[in-house]
Amino acid sequence: MTTQHTEAARQPLTTLSEDERLFRDSVYEFADREVRPLVREMDEHAKIPPALVEKLFDLGVMGIEIPDAYGGGGATFFHAVLAVEALSRVDPSIGVLVDVQNTLVINALLRWGSDEVKRRYLPKMASATIGAYALSEAGSGSDAFAMGTRASERDGDWAITGRKLWITNGNEAGLFIVFANANPEAGYRGITAFLVERGTPGFTVGKKEDKLGIRASSTCELLFDECRVPRANVLGEVGKGYKVAIETLNEGRIGIGAQMIGLAQGALDHTIAYTRERKQFGKAIAEFQAVQHQIARAATEIEASRLLVYNAARLRDGGQPFLTEAAMGKIFASEVAERTASLAVNLFGGNGFVKEYPVEKLYRDAKIGQIYEGTSNLQLQTIAKQIMG
Repeated sequence: MTTQHTEAARQPLTTLSEDERLFRDSVYEFADREVRPLVREMDEHAKIPPALVEKLFDLGVMGIEIPDAYGGGGATFFHAVLAVEALSRVDPSIGVLVDVQNTLVINALLRWGSDEVKRRYLPKMASATIGAYALSEAGSGSDAFAMGTRASERDGDWAITGRKLWITNGNEAGLFIVFANANPEAGYRGITAFLVERGTPGFTVGKKEDKLGIRASSTCELLFDECRVPRANVLGEVGKGYKVAIETLNEGRIGIGAQMIGLAQGALDHTIAYTRERKQFGKAIAEFQAVQHQIARAATEIEASRLLVYNAARLRDGGQPFLTEAAMGKIFASEVAERTASLAVNLFGGNGFVKEYPVEKLYRDAKIGQIYEGTSNLQLQTIAKQIMG
């Protein structure tokens, strides 16, 4: 059993053009129709049905910024943010699938890929191929550049050896952006980004993690044993992988902020509906002022986090600096998501603690927002450096 969701949660329409509003609403309508009936099953089985992935490609949200010439949507980064938010309002697992595809993988290909790389991969990314972004390792999480994966030249090509952990989309991806150090003596200046296709000899997708939340989204280890990669598959320049990683992740954090906004809004939707149904002391708990005030505060925080994230996305599309704004949006949206999901569990009472109702899942899903694509402590450090010089 699930509670009835609200049809029209308040949105900051003044910040959206008519085209953007219609796009966001169409994605949410799709999520409500196609994703919502599958949410509990996907969470329990920790898997996204292939048929749903096909529908996401048909909808056009898997290649939002890819130019028309390559079969993509030719839209903006802001449109990608709106899509992630709308999908995450129903299931953050689907939101992060689309987020990594657009804000990390496709963004990196558009910015750093050669003309040949774009011709080879962008049409596939727009139509059928899922991407993954392989940076993290067991000893290099927050310190992403302390990586042990190595790349060595072999007969004009490259051979990659190492192990990556916690790679989102690992189970479904056909193309992986893999970071390896081609010159360890140079430290982070040896890091290079490579494009590795699934099925390449020497490359294996390993264990899929059994996670607390966003369980339908696959998180896997990747194993490389003398994996041969052609020279043409270097993304950007040899030794410039650190620049690819930093600049792409700065954008990706805006996408995670959008995921957390959608999660928080979804939790609030369920909560508002349920407080009108749940009765205590002879009346709906929605009539109690204490409940109204908690909901009002949550709605205020969601609106504030939404505007922070939207602002960062607008700055990015406008070619203006956005590092501080992206960090602020991610940290605040992730904290708001956790608080709002916790409030939802509280106001559902005992039903909030059982899987028959939807909010315990959102509570589990919310925790990752403060961990991946830069922990909250790292975001605070970024903000402090920027504002304190």
